[in-house]
Amino acid sequence: MKIFAKTGMLFMLFLLGIQQLKAQSAEGAWQVKTDSTTTVMLVTPDYFTITTYTPTAFVSTMGGTWQATSEGNASTTIEFNSADKSQVGQHPDAAAAFEGDQLALTLGGKKLVFTRVDDGIAALAGRWQITAREANGKMNSMPSGARKTIKILTGTKFQWVAINTETGEFFGTGGGSYTFENNVYTEKIEYFSRDNNRVGASLSFKGSVNGNKWDHSGKSSDGKPLHEEWSRR
Repeated sequence: MKIFAKTGMLFMLFLLGIQQLKAQSAEGAWQVKTDSTTTVMLVTPDYFTITTYTPTAFVSTMGGTWQATSEGNASTTIEFNSADKSQVGQHPDAAAAFEGDQLALTLGGKKLVFTRVDDGIAALAGRWQITAREANGKMNSMPSGARKTIKILTGTKFQWVAINTETGEFFGTGGGSYTFENNVYTEKIEYFSRDNNRVGASLSFKGSVNGNKWDHSGKSSDGKPLHEEWSRR
């Protein structure tokens, strides 16, 4: 819990740094490693996630929306926090500084430096939400509401998360690295909140993007057939 609280505040420092240093883009993936943990931050034009994990266990994740304000800062709205659901709906903020391709953050006199992983440029980069799923040979639309499953992608990293923004419930998450080439989408799992034994596995799916729709089919992490439609948000 303490690790996540500090990491969450560091990300809020990061968000204000986005606006204070407009010459550099903060969109993309960032990472910081210690002897025992890895923390990954994914940033799109209007959404962020931050996740901490170890080689043997998922630790925590949080995320939500952000936008620039007229004062040159960034306002945020937390949509999920696996360690503390009371944070959902809160609007924290702070400040930061870039140093080349690194992001220097200071909290409580301690400086941490995040290294850029990618610049957030890719055909699938952005925020997606599942809007239809096949059952018994028929695609069924999924109603839009507080309970949702979203997927955040940067240039090379992905994270899905299942949440309820009204109740603050967190149902699960997974993420890692991905590629999308010749209509084949491949994920390599680096953390999974429901089953750490899946870490290291690679999953490939057929994929095609038509406007703001992403058709996604193959087999899930437990080997079951899967056909979904995701919509860009």
